Amino acid sequence: MINSVWSICGMCTARCPIRVEVENGTISWLEGNPHLLDGALCAKGSAGLALLADDERPQQPLIRRGGRGAGRWEGVSWDAALDFVAEKLKKIIAQDGARSVIMSCRGGPFVDPAKAFIKALGSPNFTNHDSACGRNVHHASLSVYGLGRSDFAYDIKNARHLVLFGRNLLESLKVGEANQVLDMLDAGGRLTYVDVRQTVTGLKATRFFLLRPGTDYALTLGMIHGIIKAGAYDKDFVDCYTAGFDELAAFVEPYTVDWAAQECGIKTKALMGFIDELGQDRPRVIFHPGWMLARYRDSFYASRNIHLLNVLMGNVEIKGGQILAKGVKDCARKGIRNLVDGPPAPEERRADGVGWKHTHFDKGPGLFQLYYEAMQTAEPYPLKSLFCYRHDPFTCFPDPAAQKRALDHLELIVSIDTHYSEFGWYSDVILPESVYLERDCGVSVQKGPNPRLIYRKQAVSPRFDTKPGWWIFKQLAERLGVGHYFPYNTIDELWAWQLEPTGITIADFDQKGFVDLTDKPVLFDREKLSGSFATPSGKIEMVSEKLNKEAIPSLKPYASPIKPPVGMYRLVFGRSAVHAHGHTINNPLLHELLPANTLWINKREAGKLGIADGDWVDVIANGASGLIQAKVTEFIHPEAVYCIHGFGRQVPLQSRAYHAGMSDQKLQVGLLTDLDPVGGGLCLCEGFVEVRRSSKNVKRSVEL
Repeated sequence: MINSVWSICGMCTARCPIRVEVENGTISWLEGNPHLLDGALCAKGSAGLALLADDERPQQPLIRRGGRGAGRWEGVSWDAALDFVAEKLKKIIAQDGARSVIMSCRGGPFVDPAKAFIKALGSPNFTNHDSACGRNVHHASLSVYGLGRSDFAYDIKNARHLVLFGRNLLESLKVGEANQVLDMLDAGGRLTYVDVRQTVTGLKATRFFLLRPGTDYALTLGMIHGIIKAGAYDKDFVDCYTAGFDELAAFVEPYTVDWAAQECGIKTKALMGFIDELGQDRPRVIFHPGWMLARYRDSFYASRNIHLLNVLMGNVEIKGGQILAKGVKDCARKGIRNLVDGPPAPEERRADGVGWKHTHFDKGPGLFQLYYEAMQTAEPYPLKSLFCYRHDPFTCFPDPAAQKRALDHLELIVSIDTHYSEFGWYSDVILPESVYLERDCGVSVQKGPNPRLIYRKQAVSPRFDTKPGWWIFKQLAERLGVGHYFPYNTIDELWAWQLEPTGITIADFDQKGFVDLTDKPVLFDREKLSGSFATPSGKIEMVSEKLNKEAIPSLKPYASPIKPPVGMYRLVFGRSAVHAHGHTINNPLLHELLPANTLWINKREAGKLGIADGDWVDVIANGASGLIQAKVTEFIHPEAVYCIHGFGRQVPLQSRAYHAGMSDQKLQVGLLTDLDPVGGGLCLCEGFVEVRRSSKNVKRSVEL
């Protein structure tokens, strides 16, 4: 008998909706949800079956018995592991309070139990990976609109022009979003791509700017100058809904198109042609703010200007533009219950200082990297325990060696994950979560022009002694005396509790795997957008009142990036369509497609160093080094070298990934404390490396 199970892919953070065919308890087919994706699925999603079949993942709870990182584990029962963690936590809380416990996660729609658990304990220290991803984008968005980065959706399919600053949509991809890009191009739309190297997305672009690394902010300043001078902006929209336009126009006066072209290493004529196209295509022009702008020390200002460019196009709340993401209230519906709303708010201040010491940062999940200083100094108070739920800081953040020095001040480190992570290998306890095809997740709201309720449904039984997150946190909460904040024993009870106010039942998900909250897209009246923006002025703020109060400039004078010292290169990184950072490197199918990363190096620079394509090279930075094969190409800026992120793993039980390729984060020595001072994002591309042809190359034979 064949059953269809609706679920959500868990192979990467895009979390595409899927349909799973199960025949006699075995999965026989995976595809994208036909109601939303027409069955399309990427390589990672298709490799979900290989993840399920993989034996090289934790198969039961593990407790460390040797030194941290030594790999000496004892397999134990769930009761033994949970009791061990709970007893340790009780002692920690008795001595230093619940505030000494940190919970971090990967983020996404299904983290409600994790957030509720740490809040129920009484700790304010919930965080996530976002300071290595989109925190600059989020803070920049707040400074312009008073709304965060997740408060907008982008109607790419109906756009006339899509502009991407390093947002490699066709490799670091959401299936639906990638299909929208292709549909836009098929309809005659234009795509402009900006990066320090060429990518699959750039190959599809109608215009490509190969930029000098670190000059994104300069390019946005020149674009704004050129658009204003050419009158290629929506004057009516700007006059009606914005504040600070005159200050912006005066500020960009010195930053001409000629200046920007010279600073960025591109042609003035090409930049002027681009500005002419914007004038023709607006308002259906989208400057995508991106997911990850944790790159340079001025990335916040580059991101802020990208938001301002959208505003100048007048593209807010229109077809083919950026649309305010709608939620339950916008559909006149009642919302679901969330576990995190139950416990009282903790009274203690965050240990990372966000919200009181660093008042210009949005409190939210704070900034993970700032906890490391608190671990070592015990200021503002001691930290004793860290839980990471589906989050590997050693792969996510720079300088794992520096992270370990800080973590050694903790008494309890717990990894809750589906696979062995670098962080998990260094932890004290591994609580293995079932992979996404083996577990249910709670109901969540997916905001957008068509808001809906989503959930993940288990397709098959777990192969090993693993458990879903909602069960793990419930069991820990019971042992620590806060189980009453988790009013369920089964997933059906959790679903029913969440849905009770809505009048919707879990059976309503059976038809499509989700429940629409509206029959058609919800759009606000463009003539009545006043009150839609949560800034102090109620307008879109080109000059931010909040930043002014913090004595932070909204418009910062440009400083040219430091060029790499002679013989060195700026190390940059990115994604492949095959892998999702470090999550999938050991997947049997995906490893077969891409077993290791390579180091892209400009052809001219490689010639100077005597490096040929395929040569092994040593990459060296501040005492750290990596070995990797060179990919010699013309399609990268000569000041930069590039590799795909996530490789170079050192977990022996992951036989395919073990020492395969090179780890970029291990070469980011000293960058753990280097953050954008206004946006809070890490400066992951501010490190320089030396590249040498390695002695490990096989000697070339010479005919005598």
